[in-house]
Amino acid sequence: MNFMGEDNIRIVDGRITISELKKIAEEKFGDMVKAVVDLEKRIMAIGGEMHADEEALLLENGSKQEDLWGINLYPDNSGEDFIEFDSMVNIRPRQSNRSRGVESEEIRKRILELVNQLAG
Repeated sequence: MNFMGEDNIRIVDGRITISELKKIAEEKFGDMVKAVVDLEKRIMAIGGEMHADEEALLLENGSKQEDLWGINLYPDNSGEDFIEFDSMVNIRPRQSNRSRGVESEEIRKRILELVNQLAG
């Protein structure tokens, strides 16, 4: 895991354990970690106050807007309750995503696969 950016935002490009996620959750929101995933680079930024801050860090590091999706991770939960697809950065009419969620089943599936690869 690389540590980069302001406000302790971390770019995860390898594995991060559930216990590390719990520690990050406790530092900010108690039970939740905000994250932005880059589906093309297969990395995610975590630990920011806002998804927009994590998104900005990824963009500064060469990510493309269309590859970035905001999620929330709940390290105390498992299965479907581990990931929540809810972020203002997801509102993208140009990509047929008009809500804070992720409307494409295919993109949700890709996000789940990436998060399962990086976190656990």
